[in-house]
Amino acid sequence: MNQIEQIRVFKGKPYGIKGSFSQLPKLKEETTSQKWPRVISVSSGKGGVGKTLIVANLALAFTWLQKKVLVLDADLGLANINVLLGLAPRYTIEHLLKKKKKISDILINGPGGMFILPASSGVLELVNLEEEQKIFLLNELDELAESIDILLIDTGSGISSNVLYFNLAAEETIVVAMPEPTSIINAYALIKVLATNYKKKKFTILINSARNTQEAKEVYKKIIKLTDHFLGSLSIDYLGLIPFDEKLPDAVRQQKTVLELHPQAPSSLSFMELAKNLAEKTTPHGSNGCIQFFWRYLLHYHKDEG
Repeated sequence: MNQIEQIRVFKGKPYGIKGSFSQLPKLKEETTSQKWPRVISVSSGKGGVGKTLIVANLALAFTWLQKKVLVLDADLGLANINVLLGLAPRYTIEHLLKKKKKISDILINGPGGMFILPASSGVLELVNLEEEQKIFLLNELDELAESIDILLIDTGSGISSNVLYFNLAAEETIVVAMPEPTSIINAYALIKVLATNYKKKKFTILINSARNTQEAKEVYKKIIKLTDHFLGSLSIDYLGLIPFDEKLPDAVRQQKTVLELHPQAPSSLSFMELAKNLAEKTTPHGSNGCIQFFWRYLLHYHKDEG
């Protein structure tokens, strides 16, 4: 039985699998000590900062650290991750939300055995999901909780309702910025909306395409200066940098991760270091950091706001 078949088993109930039930792997009984995945969103205030490229390589780096990884392409109306990796899914998140397919039917395998939940391409109605659709999607993801270690959410860019929602659904938020004034300002704008409108207080900053550590730290300091001046006390940590690397565009052209094609490239080494640092980091909520927990929190929050 391959990994895709195994992930189709939820709480002892197999579906979409032929064969004997006794041959299926048994999952743990649901308890308060149940294992839940890390939920990490990767976002940016503007497009073109390499966010999806970072997600793809970070996901592969996690698999090389023996982590079971699921990537959710949460730019739901504009497929990114499968295009970047040269994958052609038969079904997408559109089929799931229209309840034509189950979540196990649309999962595809990516490099290193990662799972990918692919978005649709050019589907306008998915750009701003209804509340019921958002909750349905996160509830479906909850069914995979025991089968994965890390859920990486590749959000869209900007401050659309979908972007904000998936950042709130994650226990950890990585904001990607580049050494450009527009990228810095838009990274601050995303943090501002999440902090002031939704009370999110913890963020980490990852600098992409920096020439060196000094340049990356300068970008980080500029973001901190803006948040300190206008938003007050927030927890904004420096996660690191992905250096400018000519091997990255080469990998994009070949629709591969740079880790696969050039494992010793400066960017590849940075992705591995980033994955190791995140893997060793204590999660904010420990075993309580699950999708189910967060969508219930969000539903409660919206009811209170109403």
